[in-house]
Amino acid sequence: MTTRRHILAAGLFAPAIATTASAQANWPDKPVRMVVPWPPGGSTDVLARLAAEQLQIKLGQPFVIENRPGAGGNIGADAIAKSAPDGYTMGPLTLGVWSIANYLYSRLPFDWDKDFQPISMHWQLPNVVVAPTQFVPATNLREFVEWSKARRQGVSFGSPGVGTTAQLCGALFCNRLGIDGQHVPFRGAAQIIPAMLSGDLTFAIDNLASYVPVVQEGRMRAFAVTGAERHPALPDVPTMAEAGVPDFVVNSWCAMAFPAGVPRPIVEKASQAMQAIANDPEVKARFLRTGAIALGSEPNGVWERAHRERPQWQEMVRIAGARLD
Repeated sequence: MTTRRHILAAGLFAPAIATTASAQANWPDKPVRMVVPWPPGGSTDVLARLAAEQLQIKLGQPFVIENRPGAGGNIGADAIAKSAPDGYTMGPLTLGVWSIANYLYSRLPFDWDKDFQPISMHWQLPNVVVAPTQFVPATNLREFVEWSKARRQGVSFGSPGVGTTAQLCGALFCNRLGIDGQHVPFRGAAQIIPAMLSGDLTFAIDNLASYVPVVQEGRMRAFAVTGAERHPALPDVPTMAEAGVPDFVVNSWCAMAFPAGVPRPIVEKASQAMQAIANDPEVKARFLRTGAIALGSEPNGVWERAHRERPQWQEMVRIAGARLD
C-alpha cells in the first residue's frame, strides 16, 4: 500500500536520480585527466596526446595529460585504478598491464581483471628484427640465423628492460631457432640503437616505430616484422612467417581505460569517440607516421584480446625467465 511517507521519499530521491542522469548525459562538462603511465616523448605518450587532441575536438572539453611513469607502466595504471569512477580520469594502458604484468610480478597494486573499465582499443604496432649493417653481414633472416648460430661467442640482443615485448620476443626467437643469445637491458631504443651502431650489441626485436629512420637510412637492416601482415612503414620487409619463422605473430598494443565503476553511458560515449577517431583517415595517417596503426573497438573487444593473448605471453615469460619482484 502506497503511503504518504513512500511518496515523500520518492520525491526526495527523484532530484538526485535526475542529477546523476543529467551528469552522465552531459559528460564531459569539465576537463578530463589523462594519466599516461610512461615518460613524455615516447610512443605511448605521443599517441596519447594525439588522442587527447582529437577527444577535445569531438567532446568539447580539454583532455589534460599527466605523465606518471615507472615500474613498467604499473605506477600510472595504479593511479587510474584508484581514481574516482566518475569519468574524469582515464589513460592509455599498454599490453604489459592487460596481458603480461601478472606473470612478471608476484604482487601488483591493482587487479588487472577487476580494477579497470576498458573504453576502446587505441593502437598497435609490431616489433621488427633489426641488426647493424656495418657489423652483421646477413641480408635476410635465414642468413642472420645461420650467421648467429655459427658464432662461437653467441650473439646479444637488446631491449628496453626485463619483461618488455622486446626482451620476450628476443628470448623466444633464440629459443625457437637454437641461437645462443644473451639479453642486454637498456633504458630504451635511444640507448639500444647507438649500442648496435657501435658494434657492442648484435640485434634487437623491438617496437618498429623507433627503428624506421635508421633502417631507411641504411644503417640498420630489418629482417622481418612480427605482425601478421607487412607494415606500411616498411613495406619491403617480410613478416616472420614469410621469412621462414611461422607462428611468431606478436604486436604491442594499447587500449584506453577508465577505473572500474564508471557509469555505462559515459563508457559508451567515450568508446564511440575513440572509434570515430580511429576511423578518421587523417588521424590514421598521423598514427602511421609514428609507426603505429590506429585501432578502435567496443569496450569488450579489449577484454577479448587481453584474455586471448595471455597464454602466449605467459609462455614467453617462462621461456625468458623474466621476473620483476
